[in-house]
Amino acid sequence: MISTAFFITSLLVILAPGTGVVYTVSTSLSQGRRGGVYAALGCTAGILPHLAATLCGAAALLHASALAFQSLKWAGVIYLLYVGWSTWKDRGLLQIEGAAARRGAMEVMTRAFLLNILNPKLTLFFLAFLPQFVDSRKGAALLQLVTLSGLFMGMTFVVFAVYGLVAHAFRRQVIDSPKVQDWMRRTFGVGYVALALDMAFAKEG
Repeated sequence: MISTAFFITSLLVILAPGTGVVYTVSTSLSQGRRGGVYAALGCTAGILPHLAATLCGAAALLHASALAFQSLKWAGVIYLLYVGWSTWKDRGLLQIEGAAARRGAMEVMTRAFLLNILNPKLTLFFLAFLPQFVDSRKGAALLQLVTLSGLFMGMTFVVFAVYGLVAHAFRRQVIDSPKVQDWMRRTFGVGYVALALDMAFAKEG
């Protein structure tokens, strides 16, 4: 069940830059280590509904219903575009005092949670990914799925937190350079738009 192949595949999936990584890194730069940890927690929590959908079989319904998939997909696209626009125009985003004062822990986690929960590709990914590592010979398939899901979430939090810590290590260089701040802000803004476009053109299967 919990094999080397599962660890390696999960690690590669989690390490791949995506919405959660971009948000965690940008939050770490603007709000420090705690902000990065809160973002990682929110992104990890955002996986729960997708895992629950997979375990309950709702993922199959999402896969079969074009309307359900499209509705969730476009909600995610719109939200990503909103975050991208907010990041692009917020010139105080990477300033320590300003950003930290505006966003509390709950707000950071809520935004991270929404970024992940509004991505229907996660549900379809888990539907195709997790069952591959269930050993039918051992029985208790549901328990195996729950165990694998918990491990995947734990790995997600650790990897995202490390991303945040690495970003924080370079935070002072970013904060001390207005040019770097402007470049980072625009890069993150464009990154969110690119992720939105990727989601917009996603297929159901």
